[in-house]
Amino acid sequence: MKLIVTGSIAFDYLMSFPGKFSDHIIADQLKNISVSFLVDNLNRRRGGCAGNIVYSLALLGEKPLLVGSAGQDFSDYGRDLAEIGVDLSMVKIVDSVFTASFFCNTDSENNQIASFYTGAMQYAREIDIASLAGESVLAIISPNDPEAMVRNARTCREKGIPFIYDPSQQIARMDGDALVDSARGARILIVNEYELAMFKKKTGLDDAGLAELAEVVIVTLGERGTEIRLAERIVNIPIAQPEKILDPTGVGDAFRSGLMTGLANGLSWETSGRIGSLAATYVLETDGPQSHHYNVEDFVQRFITVFGGNDEVVQLLER
Repeated sequence: MKLIVTGSIAFDYLMSFPGKFSDHIIADQLKNISVSFLVDNLNRRRGGCAGNIVYSLALLGEKPLLVGSAGQDFSDYGRDLAEIGVDLSMVKIVDSVFTASFFCNTDSENNQIASFYTGAMQYAREIDIASLAGESVLAIISPNDPEAMVRNARTCREKGIPFIYDPSQQIARMDGDALVDSARGARILIVNEYELAMFKKKTGLDDAGLAELAEVVIVTLGERGTEIRLAERIVNIPIAQPEKILDPTGVGDAFRSGLMTGLANGLSWETSGRIGSLAATYVLETDGPQSHHYNVEDFVQRFITVFGGNDEVVQLLER
């Protein structure tokens, strides 16, 4: 089964300020604010939801197709993804702009001042995935240009492409009608606990209404694991206990990679969810969403150590 990953491709520029922002902001001068912070360090990380998902999929032995738009600064990022097996044939390169970028400055009390530059991401709405119909595929519509997300969901329905709808942070940007229209007919609707509450508030739907939109609703619950809400039962997925915790950025994207890997190989919900759980833990243990490394053999061995023997997961070694 070919895995299609649509979504954002971005760079994260992360800075740290050793003091407190509040010490340098004068409350009665906010209308005239002009302040600059000298930061101690700057880290540039490769990211974007789609970029993160295809990275972990490749580590798990898949050959995902990345569908998104990037700018003039994508060459090194793209080259490295291609080297680990990611198909870049549907990445739209826009030479006149930079790749979408997230700029975030964090102070000593974990307060943040951030900006997001859309850049090339706005051109994702011009990419048509209709040509992918007819193959044995599973697509995921992850956070991206909102118009691109709506268009891709409609194309999947019209062309019979099974898809996972993953609105995540774009729930805040999209209205209720767009969310309902995009989620309708999805094989899976996946959100975290807070996003679930926002989705319900914006759409006016309850749990029963969500179950009518998508075949399966998956809710990630942080340290409490994950609920996979099937029509006939709920499958509870535990976390894979991390050896250390460094950075949660991209953990949810890695979970989706593991889940998709299991489903693409015909594994059960129980095993697919646990593959997602362990994939997420690898990210939690490293600094950044694409800093982790493993091969399939190492992954399977750790899976067996964490969750016990499983004939299904061994199938990943036999592909």
